[in-house]
Amino acid sequence: MRAVIFDIDGTLLDSVDLHARAWVEAFAHFGVETDPAEVRSQIGKGGDELMPVFLPQARIDREGKTIEAYRSDLFKQKYLPEVRPFPGVRALFERIREAGLKIALASSGKRAEVERYTEILEIGDLVDVATSSDDADRSKPHPDIFEAALKKLDGIPPSAIIVIGDTPYDAEAAAKAGLRTIGVLCGGFPEADLSAAGCVAIYRDPQDLLDGFEQSLLATG
Repeated sequence: MRAVIFDIDGTLLDSVDLHARAWVEAFAHFGVETDPAEVRSQIGKGGDELMPVFLPQARIDREGKTIEAYRSDLFKQKYLPEVRPFPGVRALFERIREAGLKIALASSGKRAEVERYTEILEIGDLVDVATSSDDADRSKPHPDIFEAALKKLDGIPPSAIIVIGDTPYDAEAAAKAGLRTIGVLCGGFPEADLSAAGCVAIYRDPQDLLDGFEQSLLATG
């Protein structure tokens, strides 16, 4: 094992419910009523993959960028101040670096969001590379973001890299890029869904993975 690629929302940050609330509120602003539980089940995708679940393509073509911009501003102003790291994130990153592995971030969020999240998590000094939706034509569950991370990891083969994520979309996207995924339950997706999507191991949260580090794939490969 030579590198670890982390998703952020729901994996490192307790933000999934907040993102879902922002989407529900944004849709409502544009006259679209949605089921909050169904919206939450789509968090982990970028707006390009989430909006088609709730809107016809014609409306996305017409208003998609406006809706996404409204949601983004709403999240930053109303919900971002409530975002908090899950326990053990920085300590886990320090342990990974001690083991000689590189660390990458791969989020469906915009680059500015990833930069802000890195500040909230206080991990900027421990991250080697970061990719976001700005580095990809398509968001998860397409593999573009992970493929961008692979390019930035300077030729490390997929077999020597593990992805850590909280959604089936992470595992599906990673598999398409030839990567294995460790799932975490802190984002709220059922263990059965993560297993079905191909996760090779599942932990409760970053602290649980840190506690079991020596027996994990991060140490054993």
